Amino acid sequence: MIRVPFSVLSERQRLADLLRYCSKNLLLGNGVQVHGAVLKMGFGLDLMLSNDLIGMYSKCGQMNNARVVFNKMPDRNVVSWTSLMCGFLQNGDAKASLSLFSQMGSSSVKPNEFTFSTNIKASGVLSCIETGTQIQGMCVKTGFERNPVVGNSVVDMYSKCGRIDEAERMFNTMHLINLITWNAMISGYTQAGYSEKGLLLFRKMQEHGEIPDEFTFTSTLKACSTLGSSWGGTQIHGFLITSGFPCSVKSTVAGALVDFYVKCGCLLEARRVFDQIEQKNVICWSALILGYAQEENLAEAMDVFNKLRESGVQVDGFVLSSMTGVFADFALVEQGKQIHAYAIKIPSGLDISVLNSIVDMYLKCGLIDEAEKLFSEMPARNVVSWTVMITGYGKHGLGKEAVGFFNKMQLDNIEPDEVTHLAVLTACSHSGLIEESQEYFSRLCQDPRMRPRVEHYSCMVDSLGRAGCLKEAKNLIENMPVKPNIGIWQTLLSACRVHGDLEMGREVGEILLRMDGDNPVNYVMMSNIHADAGYWDECERLRKMVKTKGLKKVAGRSWVEVDKEVHFFYGGDDTHPLTDKIHEVLKEVERRMKEELGYVYGMKFALCDVEEESKEESLRVHSEKLAIGLALVCGGLEEQEGKVIRVFKNLRVCGDCHEFIKGLSKILKVAFVVRDATRFHKFENGLCSCGDYW
Repeated sequence: MIRVPFSVLSERQRLADLLRYCSKNLLLGNGVQVHGAVLKMGFGLDLMLSNDLIGMYSKCGQMNNARVVFNKMPDRNVVSWTSLMCGFLQNGDAKASLSLFSQMGSSSVKPNEFTFSTNIKASGVLSCIETGTQIQGMCVKTGFERNPVVGNSVVDMYSKCGRIDEAERMFNTMHLINLITWNAMISGYTQAGYSEKGLLLFRKMQEHGEIPDEFTFTSTLKACSTLGSSWGGTQIHGFLITSGFPCSVKSTVAGALVDFYVKCGCLLEARRVFDQIEQKNVICWSALILGYAQEENLAEAMDVFNKLRESGVQVDGFVLSSMTGVFADFALVEQGKQIHAYAIKIPSGLDISVLNSIVDMYLKCGLIDEAEKLFSEMPARNVVSWTVMITGYGKHGLGKEAVGFFNKMQLDNIEPDEVTHLAVLTACSHSGLIEESQEYFSRLCQDPRMRPRVEHYSCMVDSLGRAGCLKEAKNLIENMPVKPNIGIWQTLLSACRVHGDLEMGREVGEILLRMDGDNPVNYVMMSNIHADAGYWDECERLRKMVKTKGLKKVAGRSWVEVDKEVHFFYGGDDTHPLTDKIHEVLKEVERRMKEELGYVYGMKFALCDVEEESKEESLRVHSEKLAIGLALVCGGLEEQEGKVIRVFKNLRVCGDCHEFIKGLSKILKVAFVVRDATRFHKFENGLCSCGDYW
């Protein structure tokens, strides 16, 4: 027998220990130095050290280097194959793991429980249920299915694939259940929307004497968030504090706590938890930012986002997309441009989801040219990219352009989905393209891969209503294969008002009130159609019903950006420091419009129970007029010619304001772009892009 000197064996073990230390602490630079020493000392082909090198490079995210080491190995064992598979999976490449598993099948090396477990997990990540069940079948044949490591992965795989019943069945048949098993099932319930079951299993787990860890708490807090159970979440938080759990160190639990408090509307508590976290991860930051945005505290949201940028934490695509979505919803043009500039500088800024959200932001801010430019420069486009553009064109009243894009995407080998069809049908209805809407709706109905939803039918009702075909529209609703919702009847009622069909309007209104008698919008629509027809008593009766029932409409609110600052106005708002000047400039332009255009107020849009003079005053303080007034004050009334003023509103613009802005665009020679809850209106030289139908 040849004896290997002890010094060589101890040196080999020392190198292995160093590599494992570098792997555990993610010390890539030191790991590369140890790799150099391995080669210099003649251990380049050593099986154990090569496996350790694969593990070190994988943990440090250097999969190319790990693959190079693997490829140079003259001999490989099950650890070699499994280490590389684990590396691919941990670094987000589940496909590569499954591909390597397939290659391993052609070798003489047999998989062990960790090999099977890794690739069952990979199947779950990719939602490849067929691949996962095939691997599970191999486990049954080789006797590994009873192994808890494999069983846990099977539970996880079925949960991720949405097969919660199969996951539950596997869980109940396992002979040995450990903490990982409990966590997999609790997480599975929560992800599948069975949060109550997840919390019940959490209690059962504690009854069995199992001590929860950070993964347990993360899932249970998510379950509480989903259920809106502030009591349950605060109980868990209290347990964490009394048990001495290091929340400030465990960033995953801290992030879940922040997210929980945000979703329950407890922003003060969310901020308190956030401020205590020592190492904040991107989940903590994004949860708080979105929490402030949802509460419309944009200043605080921006402040936290800027601190995130300064923190050195890598901003991911989800945060970028979410923040861009906030700016899009509030049409914050300058902030949107800033985040676009920031996204260009970081790797995740090239994610297709981020680019899609930036295109959407430009469209929602009314900047079509910028959206088109970015869309044309995108390195890759998916169905969402095209749908965003089609939707944007539709909201701007550019129906023919939307139809052109819909046809072009198919030439680009991108198949439209149900959302894309909805976008093009909406664009057709907004632009009065009746024939085109009928053609695309017919195509949708004939496509066996898709099923028209009530929203698609609503677009057709809108198109027919726009053309004055009210009976055909009503007949379509009554005979469609899906159940009518409130929205589709409201669409028809709106068309009845446009065409002055009071008889059908009353009929549709009665249906709406039976379906949703506590929705103030239905009463307002009914009141308006009676007011248009001069039936003031019925109009007043409906308005009194709203008051008697204690129903409250969503308050109309408009906003405008002046010198990079956003100013919000509610109807009748007198809190702005320039209120007096705003009223002065509005009265001045009203005087000019009356003299030059014969403008008169649309009194039917005013309050019913006030004097004529007060009616004029109530119309003057509509939120969109106040926002326009501020823009005119700040820009100088005599210096507006040729400018574009952008105003945004949370509800539909009213008829009087629509006429007012049309007239204003003519006398001031200014373009006004107004985005309301439904679409964009571009007012130029006394005309609106909507064709007076919205």
